[in-house]
Amino acid sequence: MRKLSDTIERLARLRTRPDGLQPATSALRALDITGSNPGELTGWYSMPEKPKGAPPLVVVLHGCTQNAAGYDRGSGWSALAEEYGFAVLYPEQSRSNNGNLCFNWFSKPDVTRGSGEVLSIREMIATMIADHGIDRRRVYVTGLSAGGAMANSLLATYPEIFAGGAIIAGLPHGAARTVPEAFDRMRGHGLPDADRLQALLSAASPHKGPWPTISIWQGTADSTVADKNAGALIDQWRDALGVAARPERVETVDGQERHIWVDSAGREVLDLFLVRGMGHGTPLDTASGYGEAAPYMLDVGISSTLHIARSWGLTASFEKRAHRPQPASARAEAAGNSAGNSAGTGAGTGAAAASIFSAAWPGKAKPEGVKDVIEAALRAAGLMK
Repeated sequence: MRKLSDTIERLARLRTRPDGLQPATSALRALDITGSNPGELTGWYSMPEKPKGAPPLVVVLHGCTQNAAGYDRGSGWSALAEEYGFAVLYPEQSRSNNGNLCFNWFSKPDVTRGSGEVLSIREMIATMIADHGIDRRRVYVTGLSAGGAMANSLLATYPEIFAGGAIIAGLPHGAARTVPEAFDRMRGHGLPDADRLQALLSAASPHKGPWPTISIWQGTADSTVADKNAGALIDQWRDALGVAARPERVETVDGQERHIWVDSAGREVLDLFLVRGMGHGTPLDTASGYGEAAPYMLDVGISSTLHIARSWGLTASFEKRAHRPQPASARAEAAGNSAGNSAGTGAGTGAAAASIFSAAWPGKAKPEGVKDVIEAALRAAGLMK
């Protein structure tokens, strides 16, 4: 029989929090931040039970209306971390800062080096390094939507801290300074041009390099954060990373397009995953055993968590576990419904390709080859001129 004190403690942990969200699961522990916390954020973390040496750290930022525990459960990050021996840190927003629990990526004080929410997260990372022996050379950050935009601002303001970042349905650093501007940018309106985006990155920190690698994930049916933002993110980073406007190559990964940019040394330093028919959310493959579907956590047959972790060298090579294939049309419908938006997949794949082609290559009867098709798609998405 359990002790009464143990029962009381367990019930206390299950109580609903003041913000109406459920508390963190047992996989996450509260972080006692030793430095300043001007952004007034809360920190949660998980550490592997038996780390082998100094573990890497992944900082994960939830989206609007989400919390740390819910995003962890949906994405599967701490489960993956326990299996492969790295640590995870979840900064968490509060309703007193933002009524919708969005990180304030559009508020200049919160995305300026040395202040606000970015400094709070910087102090959380410093606490993890000091208290848990994190390998400071292997710190990474990822996030969804407002969390993706804040992840990008962390990469811009503190690039010396991070080895890599992954931005899911996010926005460029410094693109908005007010709430109305934020909504405009989310719709793809008024985004700065490439020169201005690169200037905003250069002004964000005194860093001269090397820069973190950047991975961008975007659904083609996202009606919350327009896919023009993916092009703007590429424009913001390609000069610092020393890559051309065009990707070096395009490959298919779990049925989705991955566009890859390489630097002069031949390293893959920038990539873009375009997830066909996906609405607004984090792409998952629940058959992989990591994560579960929920609002804005979309089971579309590709696990961003696994692919991001693998690109950072955090996992041994893994084989995709056997599962029943789901038709692409069903996946796209599920993605749109789970994201809480009404964006459909439009016409069939052939018609969509023809539409992209005609918009990007006016006056041509048909593409001359695979290269033309790829370039047409990139132009239509605003990723190439």
